[in-house]
Amino acid sequence: MTVASDELTKEVLAHAENYVRAFNSGDAAAVDLLYTEDAVSVWEKGKPVSGAERRAGLAEFLARKPVMKIEILESYVISDTALLAVDWTIDTPTSQGTERQQGIGVDVLRRGADGRWRFAIDNPYGTDI
Repeated sequence: MTVASDELTKEVLAHAENYVRAFNSGDAAAVDLLYTEDAVSVWEKGKPVSGAERRAGLAEFLARKPVMKIEILESYVISDTALLAVDWTIDTPTSQGTERQQGIGVDVLRRGADGRWRFAIDNPYGTDI
């Protein structure tokens, strides 16, 4: 079955929206399902993590109740691979108020044999070199 490029792009953008909803729910297990098993995340500049370390870091961060907002700046989809450039902000409650993080990230997604898109590379600081 061949899926038109516009339809693939819609699927990838829907995946990004689902990610934000899951992230904002604080459910680390739900967010983790949106990643490939071998996914790499770069939540601290220059320090990629994967596997159990990635999952533990995600759960620890989500326990702080952050709220994410995104704007997709660019999306490119071919076959089973997608590239997103994402302008994002995350507001996290602190004892002093709210801490804001922001950046322009670069994400690579892969479409699995089950037809679902998942993040393979999550680099929120992708353009901040």
